Amino acid sequence: MDGPLLQLRGIGKNFGPVQALSGIDLDIPAGQVTALVGDNGAGKSTLIKTISGIWEPSHGEIIWQGQRAHFKTPRDATDAGIATVYQDLALCDNLDIVQNMLLGHEVRHGLLLDEVTMETTAKQTLSDLRVTTVRNIRQTVGSLSGGQRQAVAVAKAVMLDAKLVIMDEPTAALGVSQTALVLDLIGRLARRGIGVMLISHNLVDVFQVADRLAVLYLGGLVSTGPVSEYDTASAVDLMTTGASRRTGQADNGARIPDSGREG
Repeated sequence: MDGPLLQLRGIGKNFGPVQALSGIDLDIPAGQVTALVGDNGAGKSTLIKTISGIWEPSHGEIIWQGQRAHFKTPRDATDAGIATVYQDLALCDNLDIVQNMLLGHEVRHGLLLDEVTMETTAKQTLSDLRVTTVRNIRQTVGSLSGGQRQAVAVAKAVMLDAKLVIMDEPTAALGVSQTALVLDLIGRLARRGIGVMLISHNLVDVFQVADRLAVLYLGGLVSTGPVSEYDTASAVDLMTTGASRRTGQADNGARIPDSGREG
């Protein structure tokens, strides 16, 4: 496909009189990791929920694979190929890995579940993503480490043929080895041609894995470009003040009241 996978044009979101997002123009390419960063209240959660169909934008348009899109529900976005992996992962701890990966998409043979096909599909997907830390795909998800749980959630998205995977704080509360596992998995998604949108407060992780950086400040997009054009200091400047002399980017003027900010 020529052009970006996802294009946001003039996206705004109001909650009554509160303007949470204003004039967001952002391109998300396929096969790259775009990191979305911003301080608390910058609008990150509002933006990803708007993309993923939880909320409809108040203004602007979403262009998906070159066509204008209207995602009225999360199912609309999922069916289109946008998978969002939230921080809580939305996995069922009492079910095993296979059951979680195919939940709602079970394979049946007549009236019975085709357990062999389901196991083969789940195992192949994990293998394709080189998730080697999971030894038994029939163990319950509740027994997995944080990094392994992230891997299962991402593998589920890949198995459903997601073209864009949005990951909300995927390394939060993970140890060093588990963080390395998740960052490696993110890189593998991009190398498979899948677009990745990474929301993270951890700039070390961002600069390790991202190809592009997009910075939100008080509901507006104040800077976007290749990650090579930024360093930690300039990113922090943009996140906390909306401007940085290191990049020449200026605050776009977007403001929202303290009482109405979305994270």
